[in-house]
Amino acid sequence: MSTASPLAETTLRRWRLAIFAIFTASGLSIATWASRVPAIKDALGIDNIQVGLMLLMAGIASIAGLSLSSVILARFGARRGMLGAMLTFGAGVATIGIGTDLVPSYAVVVLGLVLFGLGNGAVDVMMNVEGAAIEKQVQKTILPLFHAFFSFGTVIGAGIGALAAATGTGVLAHTLAIAAVIGAIALVSIAQVPPRAATMDPDAPDDPAAPQGWRARLDVALSAWREPRTYALGLVMLGMSFAEGGANDWLALGVVEGHGGEEALGAVGLAVFSVSMTVVRLFGGPLVDRFGRVAVLRVLALTSALGLLLFILAPTVPLVFVGAALWGAGTSLGFPLGMSAAADDPARAAARVSAAATIGYVAFLCGPPILGLISEHVGLLNTLYVVVALIVVSGFASGAARPLAGSAADTSPRRRRRR
Repeated sequence: MSTASPLAETTLRRWRLAIFAIFTASGLSIATWASRVPAIKDALGIDNIQVGLMLLMAGIASIAGLSLSSVILARFGARRGMLGAMLTFGAGVATIGIGTDLVPSYAVVVLGLVLFGLGNGAVDVMMNVEGAAIEKQVQKTILPLFHAFFSFGTVIGAGIGALAAATGTGVLAHTLAIAAVIGAIALVSIAQVPPRAATMDPDAPDDPAAPQGWRARLDVALSAWREPRTYALGLVMLGMSFAEGGANDWLALGVVEGHGGEEALGAVGLAVFSVSMTVVRLFGGPLVDRFGRVAVLRVLALTSALGLLLFILAPTVPLVFVGAALWGAGTSLGFPLGMSAAADDPARAAARVSAAATIGYVAFLCGPPILGLISEHVGLLNTLYVVVALIVVSGFASGAARPLAGSAADTSPRRRRRR
């Protein structure tokens, strides 16, 4: 892959705004589902095992989307790939509402979650590849800011979910409205993404230095799976992704069932987590540029572990919310900094970002259903100790995120010492 040449400021600005919007739409879709889990559970009359199985189906579909993302990037590029993926997960959100209220059916909700997972799994890899490409264009750490917009989406989604729960708004009306918003964002945003030659997709066919033929480009896209650093970064991201995914799907239910809160308080707890994560992501880039990835990741892993322990053990709901805030803050930068580390070498950034994102999202998406299955035997709050252990492992493995020697992220002796 050849390194993309600098873009015109207007083109870069539009591209950046488009990817911000796509990250936001993804977060919005996830929080819409997560904030209504208690209502969906009650409407269908199911238990935690059945909720966990629904999440497992969504996770399997998401893995399929993650696996297909490299093929989609190599064959179609990010513009068409992201459009198709966003329309797919938007349709999934609508189908979840149909299966809850219009034709109450466990199978229909599962179908909605399959579409939701397939589309989100694919777009998550592609939007991270695009974010890494923009990061290289501006030559500063901004992937945390993109992930802040994902968190904005979850904050907005959780807030709307809390309002819908408090006012008795049905899941169908809620999800149809959100699906329409996602579709509009998709159509407007994709038009602002530059052609493949200007991005870090697997190389564009018209780049003379690129492998010719989409199968050759696909081979480049899959090459990162043969590199040990990919798996080291995956370990860093695994604990934090598990913590974030577990919060998105089980935090609200943990407040309701584990601490005796009302359904609306569960949605508020998720909003507290999301707001805290968003704030740290907003200011995370300058912190990383000042102190380095490794130091920041280790401090945040400690913060996340302590916050989750407080969430589990807190005797009052206000302390539960404090724990959720620390949990969210500590979890905030694990995934984006893993993506940033994977993109240190622009010549292979797309392949490495795709592979690292896949590992992180497998944990993000498959962790929650596993937690659901375990919770039926030991209780939901006790199950979260598994997440605490994984966060600790992530903290110990953070050295893998140290910038590659000679990369754009390691351009001065001062920064090399700090990282």
